[in-house]
Amino acid sequence: MDRRESLKALVLGGVGSSLFLSSCVTDKKSPIVEGDIIEEKEGYGRTPAEEKRDEDLYSKTFFSKEEMATISILADIIIPEDEESVSATEAGVPEFIEFIVKDIPEHQIPMRGGLMWINRESNKHFEAAFNEISKENQMEIIDNMAYPRAFEENSPGPVFFRNIRNLVVTGYFTSEPGFKYLDYRGNTPNVWDGVPAYVLEKHGMKYDEGFLKVAMDPATRNEVMDWNNYEV
Repeated sequence: MDRRESLKALVLGGVGSSLFLSSCVTDKKSPIVEGDIIEEKEGYGRTPAEEKRDEDLYSKTFFSKEEMATISILADIIIPEDEESVSATEAGVPEFIEFIVKDIPEHQIPMRGGLMWINRESNKHFEAAFNEISKENQMEIIDNMAYPRAFEENSPGPVFFRNIRNLVVTGYFTSEPGFKYLDYRGNTPNVWDGVPAYVLEKHGMKYDEGFLKVAMDPATRNEVMDWNNYEV
């Protein structure tokens, strides 16, 4: 199993973190009554206060250009481009991380500290910043962070790598390319073929054959049942 498939398994298994929230609201101050028409708006459903907060966050910059370059390199190492989907940077993951550290300030010190740490390691071993060394040397540092010896698991490098890996995975698999890769279809109805036979048998019940013919036919699943013409 390759890296992308492993990350996909983590997300589908519920291990991947979820950092995004959404809500549905209307501008009506009075209760909704029968006959009201709710006008749909573009966007993902935010209150005016939330929209203003988003605007404020987008107007600010936290990471420097050098830090964003490092985040981009790390993101594409964690989720590179392959024949099935785009890389993390093409999916907008660095921009997602930039937004998250402003939206959730607890991430700011660990992320900036981790970026400083990785540059110290790069300068110590290769006498250049992480962004300036070869891909082979970058991978040497990453491998030591991703696969630390037991006594190093709680040292700054491995802890930082776990944090940024979680952010990259969350950002990628909540992006449009990530949704497509997971084949996530949202609230798409499936075909229901009734209560299982063993459950019906357990309770001494069974379906009426006439009902099964008209109500359990997937071909007519989108048609409204006309009970007036239904005959047992």
